[in-house]
Amino acid sequence: QVQLVESGGGLVQPGGSLRLSCAASRSIFSFNAMAWYRQAPGKQRELVARILSGGYTDYGDSVKGRFTISRDYAKNTVYLQMNSLKPVDTAVYYCHAVGVAGYWGQGTQVTVSS
Repeated sequence: QVQLVESGGGLVQPGGSLRLSCAASRSIFSFNAMAWYRQAPGKQRELVARILSGGYTDYGDSVKGRFTISRDYAKNTVYLQMNSLKPVDTAVYYCHAVGVAGYWGQGTQVTVSS
């Protein structure tokens, strides 16, 4: 069983930055893709960013140019750097890994508010 543990969420003012981390319990080499999703209250879970095994990345339209996904194989960790945060970015952010099966983390709350 794979465990994904997110961290780095919190309260930040509009225009601020946060970096989320997703630590995997095994080598992230084994995954075809890793991604960040988010879910705001009353809304469906949506894709924020993903990175494929070959390094290709893509982003949800609402975060392009502000968020960056990256990975560190040595630490088995995927990151989401979030800049220029807006109140609409407030949500629970989930890490997702796709290999033979799909795995989810428990989520980390991000709140953007003044």
